[in-house]
Amino acid sequence: MPKRVREEEIIETDRIGGQPHPREAPALVGQDEALARAARAIRGGRPPQAWLIAGPPGIGKATFAYRVARYLLCYGANDRGPEDLSVPLTDAAVALVRAGAHPGLLVVKRGLSERTGKLMTELGVDEVRKLGPFFGMTAGAGGWRVAIIDTADEMNPNAANALLKILEEPPQRSMLLLVAHAPARLVPTIRSRCQLLRLSPLSDELLARELVERVPDLAPGDRARLVALAGGSLGAALRLVEEDGLKLAAEAERLIDGASAPDFAATFALAERVARLDQGVDAFGGFLAEALANRILARARQNEAHLDRWVQLRSAIQENFARALALHLEPKQTILSAAQATARLARRGAL
Repeated sequence: MPKRVREEEIIETDRIGGQPHPREAPALVGQDEALARAARAIRGGRPPQAWLIAGPPGIGKATFAYRVARYLLCYGANDRGPEDLSVPLTDAAVALVRAGAHPGLLVVKRGLSERTGKLMTELGVDEVRKLGPFFGMTAGAGGWRVAIIDTADEMNPNAANALLKILEEPPQRSMLLLVAHAPARLVPTIRSRCQLLRLSPLSDELLARELVERVPDLAPGDRARLVALAGGSLGAALRLVEEDGLKLAAEAERLIDGASAPDFAATFALAERVARLDQGVDAFGGFLAEALANRILARARQNEAHLDRWVQLRSAIQENFARALALHLEPKQTILSAAQATARLARRGAL
């Protein structure tokens, strides 16, 4: 029988080792425009009932949501607090939010499967239904209740319907903050009842500065490589550091370069190492797809033939890795299958 996991452990599934969790992070990096827009609405006393905070993973959406929540729980929707929606670290609301214990804040996330003990692949209706009793409770001293759904684009249809009922009759002095990597996945009726706040990837310069501060031991060359791999996502860059992502990226490059004469013993050892990493399979699948894309692009510029086969292989590899993650399939076999498929095609014409 799988081990029962406490609620606070579920909250920690998105923590990056050595870094503050979004609910603990006092600083919000590179999102000044969206923050100013939110501040105008809140401090002007006319915030929407729901914000849809959208953008790629790892750019600060959850940190943004917690910042808004802390301000509302501390000051309410008025201009008593700072223009940047910050709250003094000594405030009791900050400590309670950091501990996951503020009675005015509910965080709705994917739960764990009682059958497998693993994180569910979608956000279910039972989690979303917690919003009803939460918003029905008497407000605390601050007078506001805030719920963060992280991430809303993981909801299944039943969960989406449950959320829609809340949005159709929003309670007074309440705020719903929907975090979404892919807002287009949400049904139009939910999107239409939320005000969109789109966050942007960080610039290369800003990302590099943050890495200097957060990971000072990184060599300049490694830092530049991380910036290139992360696509403006500080979260992605930090996770790559945590999980030795630079080595994984190099392994993906070597797998493609040596595809015409593969060393399957080395590939098997690689697959075992990747499988032991928390986010390793997802990261390696992305690196493999990127390595293929770079070679396809280089050959396309030279007008080489039969590139459609490699494009199809890249798509198939992406689909197989996504399927393995969604269904909790054996990661080693997914990597070995990708290596074998690449080797078969390389023998027909090296890439």
